[in-house]
Amino acid sequence: RVLAPKRLRWKGWELKEIFKNLKIAGEISTWDGKLAAYVVRPEKMGTFDEIYERYCGETLPPMANPVQILTAHRDLERCLSPEVKTLNGEKVYEEFDLPLVSVIAKMELQGIRIDSSELGRQSTGLATDLKRLEKGIHESAGGSFNIASPKQLGEILFVKLKLPPAKKTKTGFSTDSDVLQGLQHPIAKLILEYRELSKLKSTYVDSLPSLMNSDTQRVHTQLNQTLTTTGRLSSSNPNLQNIPIRTDRGREVRKAFIADKGNVLISADYSQIELRVLAHMSGDDGM
Repeated sequence: RVLAPKRLRWKGWELKEIFKNLKIAGEISTWDGKLAAYVVRPEKMGTFDEIYERYCGETLPPMANPVQILTAHRDLERCLSPEVKTLNGEKVYEEFDLPLVSVIAKMELQGIRIDSSELGRQSTGLATDLKRLEKGIHESAGGSFNIASPKQLGEILFVKLKLPPAKKTKTGFSTDSDVLQGLQHPIAKLILEYRELSKLKSTYVDSLPSLMNSDTQRVHTQLNQTLTTTGRLSSSNPNLQNIPIRTDRGREVRKAFIADKGNVLISADYSQIELRVLAHMSGDDGM
């Protein structure tokens, strides 16, 4: 409340986390050492101490005092700024990365609303389908076994049913999806469907409500600006970028993400954006 209306110009390390912890948004970032290091070497990130030593050739003492810490931050800016300029990275850093810091902090604070009743309905339906599939698998196998155990499954498929094994691992027969897709037996299709629904239920449908903030009734994912080597954002705790979309049941999960009253959610994506950029930059007529 004290800092929010001041519109201060911030310098530091991983400012997004500072803004989020202080619950302030719309701040002006003028220097973020972590972002600068990311622009210079996105494939070789590290802690502040590691980046400070890499570019300044110095280390902070184990029990550094506030003056030493502040000096180290100032020195890192002095050492890293020329590196950004050498790579002609000022435009990306100053016009894209820095302005995004407060935007992403606001997105994380805002979160996304979850319809827990919808997920509960889906969980019940998945549980019913899993029981049906489990019964069908056991009937095809001629007996009960732990479907989630690769060892037991391998014994059923390649010893009891005498199906041709495609490959072996150090612990026995491989039962990965590629192997199952190549088997000409009804049990393989049932197992693949069982695995898909089981993962949907445990990873998304049952876990998302437990990750919801009880005060906001929202899921507050962490959006990582300096994690991928390609420059795109990634999502974690939980990862909301890998919600399934390739199957009908997977797409059902997305119904649980809802907008506030009077608002809508819009889904948009670029089509072949990397190839389009490559065609533009190369000027190749064929592309």
